[in-house]
Amino acid sequence: MIVRISSSTARIILVIGALATAGAISYFGIRNALAAHYVGLGTLQGYERATRLEPANPRNWYLLGRYLEFDLEHADPQRALQAYQTSLSLDPRSANTWLDLASLLEESDQGAAREAFVQAQHAYPVSPDVSWRYGNFLLRHGEMSAAIAEIQHAVEADPKRSVDAFLLFRRLEPDLDIVFERDLPPVASVYLDAIRLLTDEGRGDLGLKVWSKLIALHPKLHPPEILYFVEGLLNRGQTIEARRVWDQAITYMNIPPADDPKGSLVWDGGFETGVTGAGFAWRIQSPPGSFVDYDESVKRSGKRALRIRFDGRKNVFFQNVCERVVVEPGTFYELSAWFKTNELTTDRGVFFRLTTPEIRGSSWSVTPAFTGTTPWRRVSLTWEAPRQVHLMEICVVRLPSSNPDEYRVSGTAWVDNVSLVPVTPGGDSLQKTRP
Repeated sequence: MIVRISSSTARIILVIGALATAGAISYFGIRNALAAHYVGLGTLQGYERATRLEPANPRNWYLLGRYLEFDLEHADPQRALQAYQTSLSLDPRSANTWLDLASLLEESDQGAAREAFVQAQHAYPVSPDVSWRYGNFLLRHGEMSAAIAEIQHAVEADPKRSVDAFLLFRRLEPDLDIVFERDLPPVASVYLDAIRLLTDEGRGDLGLKVWSKLIALHPKLHPPEILYFVEGLLNRGQTIEARRVWDQAITYMNIPPADDPKGSLVWDGGFETGVTGAGFAWRIQSPPGSFVDYDESVKRSGKRALRIRFDGRKNVFFQNVCERVVVEPGTFYELSAWFKTNELTTDRGVFFRLTTPEIRGSSWSVTPAFTGTTPWRRVSLTWEAPRQVHLMEICVVRLPSSNPDEYRVSGTAWVDNVSLVPVTPGGDSLQKTRP
């Protein structure tokens, strides 16, 4: 016998089925939302409620275990162990759960802790966190060779850990040569991080050791990575070493060529590279009332010149284009540069000033100053490095005007082709007066 269901009955069944499905979806959706809410509370009661609402969710059990392991007020190692085990029974491929389980077991059962670390590696073989934590575990238990291999893997996978690795191994081994030959991977970023750390500590001598190892890798370097180190050496009076590092670093930087005259001690005298800020690069700033940039349309040679514009609003004391140069004590040098100006007002023009940062209060040596409108004109100055002086600073300067009728400066100056070369005595007379 065939039972036929009327169309109205079929519709009722379909409606009931849809309502049941919607109810189930709503129930599970509400349950999931409640569990997420309780997890978000970050409390013991919240995690417990989440596990009751979603007992098959391994993350809820894992978070409960972490809370019971690490919260000082509610620490319960036994319950934490049970929570981790429940989580792993639901998801045995969770490296984080295995890691925290290993941390929990280390004091009570080193063998079980080791096995948990091994399981974490199986779950996530390329994880730098797994390698880092396992390596530290091995280190704590005297397995130096295996620990070094794990920590090296962590640093190679995540170079941001290099500073921590360097600090860790340096506490164990004071000989930096051993640290870098045995403990740390030969990776440029690792060496650079160590150099920055040593620079912060004022240990330029050790930084130079690391630098020699870095250069042996023939690395690709970026200016900010080197400027900081060179500046640190200069601040500690290691002038000769700073220049040596600078000269070596330049060969590994992907920057436009400086194209300086042969024998010139000024680096990038044509302002071609764009590298500025510290070390032996130009230090360029724009104080209020002025603006410094590059001009590719007005230049004496190369691709561009440096342009200094004054907006006519202030009586600017400008001394904000400078470069430091390493010199030999008692040696004569000739400074040469080219200036061009356009409607540069007031009685105070732009000029070059030579000073010795190592001697406070030392006299200035200056070139003639330019005002008004002038075509490209060369200025030169012969200067003798004082005894015991190894560092000289060249600056473009404009002094404040003392004339109230010409108080605010406006107009533009261009600078190009700056050089400093050794010369024999008897050149241009040395000027020691301030303009």
